Amino acid sequence: MLVLTRKPGEKIMIGEDIVITFLESRGGEGIRIGIEAPRHLTVKREEIFEAVADANRAATHADAAEVLRGLPPAAVPTEKA
Repeated sequence: MLVLTRKPGEKIMIGEDIVITFLESRGGEGIRIGIEAPRHLTVKREEIFEAVADANRAATHADAAEVLRGLPPAAVPTEKA
């Protein structure tokens, strides 16, 4: 892992087409960054990526009753007179 110290406004380039800009420090709350990358690349926050992966893994182990409980109620057709 490469560890760098940056000031607001400074940038890091990854390859020739990804630029990370350090926007501001929020003290103990973290830092704000901006990411410029080609549209064909996806940029994901790790915690969101892991949550989706965990949910997908859980879904593969669910039985039919658990899956059906997660669905909205089916619309019941009504007869027209």
